[in-house]
Amino acid sequence: MQILTAKDAKYGFGRLIDLARAEPVAVAKHGRTVVVVLSIEEYERLKALDAPGSGTDKLIVGKTLNE
Repeated sequence: MQILTAKDAKYGFGRLIDLARAEPVAVAKHGRTVVVVLSIEEYERLKALDAPGSGTDKLIVGKTLNE
């Protein structure tokens, strides 16, 4: 995952979008990562994993509630 400063993300927004379409990009402000920008495809994939009935609601640190 690439990391951009907030300043670089602001002034290079087009580049940020291009990078985020390929892989998530962390944005740091004052040396601390504050957000991650990702493609809509990756967002939708992650959202589907969190959907009710996906099975992930039963996972706790790699184990299911039934274990």
